[in-house]
Amino acid sequence: MSVDPKAGEVRAILDAVERFLEREVRPHVRSLEAADEYPRELADRIAELGLYGATISPQYDGLGLSATLYTQVIERIAAVWMSLCGLFNSHLIAAAAIERFGTDEQKRRLLPKLARGEIRAGIALTEPGCGTDLQAVRTRAVRSGAHYVVNGTKMWITNSVEGDALAVLLKTNPNAEPAHRGMSLLFVERSMGFRARKLKKLGYRGIDTGEVVFEDVKVPLENLVGAVEGQGMKQILAGLELGRINVAARGVGLARACLEEALAYAQQRETFGKPIAEHQAIQLKLADMATRVEAARLLVESAARAYDTGQRCDMEAGMAKLYATEAAVENSIEAMRILGAYGYSPEFNIERYYRDAPLLAIGEGTNEMQRIIIARQLVKRHPA
Repeated sequence: MSVDPKAGEVRAILDAVERFLEREVRPHVRSLEAADEYPRELADRIAELGLYGATISPQYDGLGLSATLYTQVIERIAAVWMSLCGLFNSHLIAAAAIERFGTDEQKRRLLPKLARGEIRAGIALTEPGCGTDLQAVRTRAVRSGAHYVVNGTKMWITNSVEGDALAVLLKTNPNAEPAHRGMSLLFVERSMGFRARKLKKLGYRGIDTGEVVFEDVKVPLENLVGAVEGQGMKQILAGLELGRINVAARGVGLARACLEEALAYAQQRETFGKPIAEHQAIQLKLADMATRVEAARLLVESAARAYDTGQRCDMEAGMAKLYATEAAVENSIEAMRILGAYGYSPEFNIERYYRDAPLLAIGEGTNEMQRIIIARQLVKRHPA
């Protein structure tokens, strides 16, 4: 259960995050991003700040933040270096599946370690021939005595190379109809033997994204989330609501960073005897950029409030994810145009925003899929 701290504690949490970003991240982000190496020291500091347990209940050593406060943290981090958000977003989706659907024994055994960052986890959904269509996954788990034997391959999995465990969506009954009734969620620890290799990406650098291979990996039966087969799709989709709100909050942070840097540059750069911020063509761009940021933030706040009430919010999360991530893409392009050649140079931040933004429109369900989810929910909620 998420319970927000009091106003003073909220400010203290946000202040601690902002100090961390200004002192330990912003001065080094360009070199860290260029090196494309896992930021282990920053990952450890994130654990010290408690962010691996951000939305995990205090009874399991988590911070128990509401989605509303969590999105404020994410926006601030994304505005400085979006990659850091990935260190604990998929981790928290895995934790949410265990906290919502796991057995009492699984909660006692795993959640405190997840909250403290002693186990750093991810979710393994996507496969080489399966992205948005999760029912088409081919990874299988076959019962053998006291274990499942897992075989298959997953792609583009965050925290798979440097992390300690993965919540893996797979098929325990490949012949089930419909297919989702044969899908389960297994918590697979690295010590059980899966292999992962890092994949290169256009942006979103630093954080590890990998191809994961399961080859006769033995997983104890007690690591089946919820202890009942066939519940995996429901369990992971519930966590993805928060994941999409997280990605939407990243979009707000990235769109805001683009606006702030474009606004500062436009007031300093002069052409024809005056700052370019006084030229109408630039003013129109700045106005649209600022409006996107505010609208995106309001949609994220609305989705987070809906999530905090416990009601189904896939439509609200989809709207926030769709609009905020498209705002990030559009603002990155407009910021690059305002800065001109400087926006295209790695000496400035805009080209990094421009490379990072498209991922947001693809990850946690493509924006095309979000539109379909929104439309279906509209019809369901408002029958003629």
